[in-house]
Amino acid sequence: MNSACLDKGTLTSTHWGTYRVHTDNGVVTAINGFEKDPDPSPIGQGIVDVLDGPLRIKRPMVRKGWLEKGPGNTDGRRGSDDFVEVSWEKAIELVSGELERVRSQFGSQAIYGGSYGWSSAGRFHHAQSQLKRFLNTIGGFTYSVNTYSYAAAEVTLPYVLGDFYSMVNGATSWDVLKDHCELFVAFGGVPIKNGQVTNGGVGRHGQAQGVRDAAANGMKFVNVGPLRSDMLPESDARWYPIYPGSDVALLLGIAHTLHEENLVDQAFLSKYTVGFERFLQYVLGDDDGEPKSAEWASQRTGLQPSEIRDLAVEMATKRTMISVSWSLTRQDNGEQPYWAAIAVASMLGQLGTPGGGIGFGYSAMNAIGANYQGMPGAALPQGQNPVKSFIPVARITDLLLHPGETFEYNGMTGVYPEIKLVYWAGGNPFHHHQDLVRMRQAWQKPDTIVVHEWSWNSLARHADIVLPSATPLERNDIASSSRDPFLVYMEKAIEPVGESRADYDIFRLLAKAMGAEEAFTGNRDEEAWLQALYAETRDKAKSVGIELPEFDEFKLSEWFENSTPREPQILLKQFRDAPEMYPLKTPSGKIEIFSERVAAFGYQEAPGFPFWNEPKEWLGRPANGQRLHLISNQPANKLHSQLDHGSHSRNSKINGREPVLINPEDAESRDIQDGALVRVYSPRGSCLCTALISDDVRAGVLQLSTGAWYNPPPANISGISCLHGNPNVLTRDEGTSRLAQGPSAMSCMVDIEVYKGEAPPVTVFTPPTVRWPSY
Repeated sequence: MNSACLDKGTLTSTHWGTYRVHTDNGVVTAINGFEKDPDPSPIGQGIVDVLDGPLRIKRPMVRKGWLEKGPGNTDGRRGSDDFVEVSWEKAIELVSGELERVRSQFGSQAIYGGSYGWSSAGRFHHAQSQLKRFLNTIGGFTYSVNTYSYAAAEVTLPYVLGDFYSMVNGATSWDVLKDHCELFVAFGGVPIKNGQVTNGGVGRHGQAQGVRDAAANGMKFVNVGPLRSDMLPESDARWYPIYPGSDVALLLGIAHTLHEENLVDQAFLSKYTVGFERFLQYVLGDDDGEPKSAEWASQRTGLQPSEIRDLAVEMATKRTMISVSWSLTRQDNGEQPYWAAIAVASMLGQLGTPGGGIGFGYSAMNAIGANYQGMPGAALPQGQNPVKSFIPVARITDLLLHPGETFEYNGMTGVYPEIKLVYWAGGNPFHHHQDLVRMRQAWQKPDTIVVHEWSWNSLARHADIVLPSATPLERNDIASSSRDPFLVYMEKAIEPVGESRADYDIFRLLAKAMGAEEAFTGNRDEEAWLQALYAETRDKAKSVGIELPEFDEFKLSEWFENSTPREPQILLKQFRDAPEMYPLKTPSGKIEIFSERVAAFGYQEAPGFPFWNEPKEWLGRPANGQRLHLISNQPANKLHSQLDHGSHSRNSKINGREPVLINPEDAESRDIQDGALVRVYSPRGSCLCTALISDDVRAGVLQLSTGAWYNPPPANISGISCLHGNPNVLTRDEGTSRLAQGPSAMSCMVDIEVYKGEAPPVTVFTPPTVRWPSY
């Protein structure tokens, strides 16, 4: 028997699950699901064959042009230049010297600290925290606010409900829904593929079982959106395949019908909300002469007026949960769907009841709708950033292209500083961001780009200095999440491959070179930091009635589960039961269907109440001849773009490229056969994909998941922006509105055609390297 099958395996945790890692002679041979997880994600299997594969970065690398010509001379070569191997000593000298140059000559605001928090589930080796701590230690940096996931909701919900995170994390639990909800209306569906993940780690997956149990108990599901596959088949969901981006129009049509049919809970509105009268004026057409009736909504959604009216009446006569997916925020005016859904839920009067009301992002993560006490874990202290310059997270291309220009955001006006150095550790902007062709041009602007990476993805190949980072399997850590009941000791399974090092060790060396080692490390090594973070976690846990073992005992036991019974979780129950004792954090203490604060900003597109703005690109208005609406949703086979080169992701590709789902009607009109190589294009760019004909996507819509590594072609291939199928070469790089400035990728019109000519190969980036002996 293979020795890998005999050992128990070390435990590790990721954002998509907890696993047993088996090794043989220092090599990872297998990864198996955690024994406490009944439904482990297969994503973890993808790391086994790439830990020491051809795309692993094993030594510090410097772009040849930067090394020869110095900072600021890209000649457009970032992304296509050769790289030179250097020693760690030389790499630290180059990076510390460049940080010092930029800081002293231009100020710390000229450094942009780029990161995104999904790199590691560990509390200590969390790249974003490590990066911010280091940069704050040496003088600060320009930073970003909000997230690509739901920036529009992060800004909007505090004005309407007083808070964002408590509303998301406090979603009514599946066990309550199973017993009390009669009708679950899911705008954007309940995509179980997304429910594989939770930031901070997952000990036990439960989203799929929650849906199955609720359906088996008689709860009826309604799937509102262009993708049938956004609901499990076992849910037997009724499908309303509306035009993408028309959710607000449908909600307004429902609101109008509720008013016309005298189905509005006036007592609830009077007691728990303010501003409904202003919203009603708009719904009735007093503002613009257009009543937002079912007929009006029909023209904008593709549904029949009778379908809209019947759905509104059904919602009012049953215990109804309105679910809005996170994806609804990532479109033109993405602030409005959540606001409109809250308004309709308020009209129904079921907020705060068992099984009724509203939920934000069921199955957006595994934790949404779970009913347990998460771990109140400690985080690595990041220090204070003396720099006040910031950008909304999705405005990085504008930052690089337009230094000195102003931007409007959330009632304020900011100025883009001139960025001389980008330092990125954790996350991949060539996955998250939109209009990658434009971004690649902007990426040539800074003097220097430094990244920590473990594999040659598109971020690494577009850098000047690449410092090889260790993976979670190559270091010790502690995984915990306020959204998960498990605390996991992540024991190092293997030594770092090649000369790669943990982010902490890299920053320690840089801090030492810049005279800030003690300030950065706090005189602690990895073990001391883990003990300190655990001690803080233990104190926090004790304050909420959770007794954790001593650190050494925890390490031996490998994991701890908080199984303390909880009261059923019902969103806004306390507020409903005692609004004077538990007011919301809004100015009125109530649900603000009309917000005077937002209205005072003077944004025409966000007047302070739920409002329909026709998207710049949608099926109701074809753009530039493009006739299909692109849905670029989250992938099922990876988290964002992580492990796209791993076996699990590769096995889901067709002929090495991402599949694009197309409705049979659209395929037939374009002579596209199943499995054909196709070119998807928009005014911004184009990519090659493999067509997959399916009636799971409505006519007029294409579905192409994000996550394929951006792979621009060589210069001799024209008319293609990405050989691999990255949809963000197609999407728009415009803010949702001036209120939140979030990403609007879901408002994107494209078209598709059979690719003519010989299929160009998908290139794997293994940059030619030169070892310079003097380095």
